[in-house]
Amino acid sequence: MAVFEVRQGTSPVILGFPHTGTEVPPPIWQRLNDNGRILADTDWHIHDLYEGLLPDATTVRATFHRYVIDANRDPEGISLYPGQNTTGLVPETDFDGVPIWQEGQGPTDADIAARLRDFHAPYHAALAAEIARVKAIHGVAVLYDCHSIRSHIPFLFEGKLPDFNIGTDMGKTCAPAIEAAAVETAAKAERYTHVLNGRFKGGWTTRHYGKPEAGVHAIQMELAQSTHLASEAPPFALDAAKAEGLRRHLRRMLQDIETIALDLNKFGQNLQN
Repeated sequence: MAVFEVRQGTSPVILGFPHTGTEVPPPIWQRLNDNGRILADTDWHIHDLYEGLLPDATTVRATFHRYVIDANRDPEGISLYPGQNTTGLVPETDFDGVPIWQEGQGPTDADIAARLRDFHAPYHAALAAEIARVKAIHGVAVLYDCHSIRSHIPFLFEGKLPDFNIGTDMGKTCAPAIEAAAVETAAKAERYTHVLNGRFKGGWTTRHYGKPEAGVHAIQMELAQSTHLASEAPPFALDAAKAEGLRRHLRRMLQDIETIALDLNKFGQNLQN
């Protein structure tokens, strides 16, 4: 199987899709239990949701499922949210805390090392290469990491998740103007809720690549799946009407971020700070 898909564009914006893949190699699939085989924690339809919104954007998409290995986790296995429930580099459970592996078939240290080599590292090598390529063209690159999650998951957070969850690791991973553009668009989106650096502050990808002082900016968008799915339960079908309403706001957000990225290259530190 191809571990990742890349579509090169000319925009300073790169769209990352670490969690939309549903491919699970047969030897790993055979070890999952019935619950794991639902693949419930997929970012369902997110790459389709963003399709065509910024035509010149580069896209880098992992094709493997996060149960194989999570492309948005620290390869050292360090928790993104110490003290809070979360899932690891190779999850033992789903987002509800329910086991996903057959008894005695969970990942071993050797499994994790092999999956880091065969899946995690190649995806991030491709992503890093595209960031370097785009930065060489524009003098700046913006990684917009695309995610979604169910709006109610008591194991991970209380209550209902806001619709737009913007993560910049408390402003560390991108220029203030990029963060502000995302927040402004979300705030103007009628009937949608939003939060900046709430439960989701940006995953490992955002924190690893986001170095605004070096001209590489990163921002994570975690969308509540209630904004675009007909149901947050199997078969996780896309609701076309919901999706189209959401796409209008996402398009504006990406266009504004692209404009700011081009201005960052032109005006430099005046917009960095």
